[in-house]
Amino acid sequence: MKREIEFRHLRYFLAVAETLHFSRAAAQLGMAQPPLSQQIRSLERMLGFPLFDRTTRGVRLTKVAQYFRERALDSVTKIQDDVEMARRLGRGQEGVLTVGFSGSVMLTTLPQAIERYRRLHPKVQLRLRELVTAEQASSLLDGSLDLGFLRDGEPRDGLSIESILRERFIAVLPTRHELAAKTAIRPGDLRNESFVLFARRMGPLAFDRTLACCEAEGFRPNVVQEAPQWPTVVRLVAAGSGISLAPACVANFAMPGVVYKKVRSRHWTSIDIGLRPKLDNPAIEAFLGIVRRQFSKKEPSAAPRRAGAFGNSGR
Repeated sequence: MKREIEFRHLRYFLAVAETLHFSRAAAQLGMAQPPLSQQIRSLERMLGFPLFDRTTRGVRLTKVAQYFRERALDSVTKIQDDVEMARRLGRGQEGVLTVGFSGSVMLTTLPQAIERYRRLHPKVQLRLRELVTAEQASSLLDGSLDLGFLRDGEPRDGLSIESILRERFIAVLPTRHELAAKTAIRPGDLRNESFVLFARRMGPLAFDRTLACCEAEGFRPNVVQEAPQWPTVVRLVAAGSGISLAPACVANFAMPGVVYKKVRSRHWTSIDIGLRPKLDNPAIEAFLGIVRRQFSKKEPSAAPRRAGAFGNSGR
């Protein structure tokens, strides 16, 4: 039966080709000389040509061996590189990590966690995709996202949901609103107002929690305008289209013409991590470790503000 050249044959050959001495090569490989000589003879039989001229003066490479040495060295180097790459991929130090996020999550300390991860894992290609909560859930299930940061993520088959932050609601008011001078308000103070909100299909649980804040005080908000992102909501409030209830982090998005007021309510909204129960990307755990540590720190309070801006912040 014809034998095939194996990786070990290449290692043995290269050791002898480097030292030009069977005893020293055997010592370098951590084996006895007779088995090494047998393996080299076996390799020569598979090639059909001698690799070494053995004389009383020493060992010399044949013309065949001189050619074969370069090819063997390339093969061994490639295999070693491939093994190391596989190990790095297994440790989550290389590869691609695709992360979804609802825009409002970027108004928290998530950007700091992203910056730290990129600094510690520069060889991982981190792809960020801004998607509303409903879109993230679908993308997680079909595998196009590795994990997502959702606003009020809902449990569903095939997804694991982990809350990392609870936030109170704030009211977004035009600066000339009669409630703008108050330090804090109750949801009931807004019962006669026109509301600017996002569509329920974008994040059903987030929408329901916002409405529950009002319904607990006996009214259902009159939504006169829908908008896909919080910056748009805030701009519409500034333009006089109505008022809004928003997660506390939205106060980090400043816009002339609006003020943010604390809302006295037991209701809250959450930021949740969504992922498939079976983690199939080793890079996920390292990223989640950094995120969890970042969010375990006390989030800065969302005090009413008028200046300073941030990027897009959809649901």
